Amino acid sequence: MALMTMSELRELNLEELGERLKQLRDDLMHERGQAAMGGAPASPGKIRQIRKNIARIKTIQREAKE
Repeated sequence: MALMTMSELRELNLEELGERLKQLRDDLMHERGQAAMGGAPASPGKIRQIRKNIARIKTIQREAKE
């Protein structure tokens, strides 16, 4: 999954953001599991990229509640 910009994420509605967040959390769990087993990561920066996307989505969700 590619890094998404804030403007791309803001175009999504809250339901779509929730689905994307769930998918990203599953991806993060999978990547961390592979790293814990000692497997060589296919893309070393993928965990950081996923975490950034999760933070961006949570920021937009928080702003929408205000």
